[in-house]
Amino acid sequence: MRICIYASSSDYAPAAYAVDAARLGGILARAGCEVVYGGGSRGSMGAIADGALAAGGRVVGILPRFMADLEWGHAGLTRLELVEDMRERKHRLLTGSDAVVALPGGSGTLEELFEAITLKRLGLYSNPILLLDTLGYWQPLLKFLDEQVIAQRFLNPEHRELWSLVSRPEDVLDAIAAAPRWGEDARALAAVRPG
Repeated sequence: MRICIYASSSDYAPAAYAVDAARLGGILARAGCEVVYGGGSRGSMGAIADGALAAGGRVVGILPRFMADLEWGHAGLTRLELVEDMRERKHRLLTGSDAVVALPGGSGTLEELFEAITLKRLGLYSNPILLLDTLGYWQPLLKFLDEQVIAQRFLNPEHRELWSLVSRPEDVLDAIAAAPRWGEDARALAAVRPG
């Protein structure tokens, strides 16, 4: 499997985020999964790559050229692919991936996550999307989605199945296997219906 990881490059977030990222990298590598991520060397991004590489895994980074020019790229990856911009990076991360795992992160991680959710809602991406809930990070967002977005009919109740939540890195692979199918026929659910 090729697992797309969305993660933060912040070195200043609580250490638990990087610890879980490194654990997840090791778990994925030992299961024979290829990790594809944003190509950075810092924060949870660097930790997921380091964890997977230390366990003998394959890690592919997708990095915009301007970030490479700033020397933000991880030097030890199996492969580092340079792309022109952030838009191409996001496209290449999702293309060919068998699942997405979003780790806690900032605006870039949130943008990537919501693009993946939107594409899945439209039937353009059908694979599992998981949120790794280290330190309960995703709880406020899920509450907002449930109590505002779904309750006020911007999404249908069925759209709760677009993503899954796991508390520990050890639960990721089982959650990917158990995720509900979401195929191209899901486009019929894309439009919001009366409640």
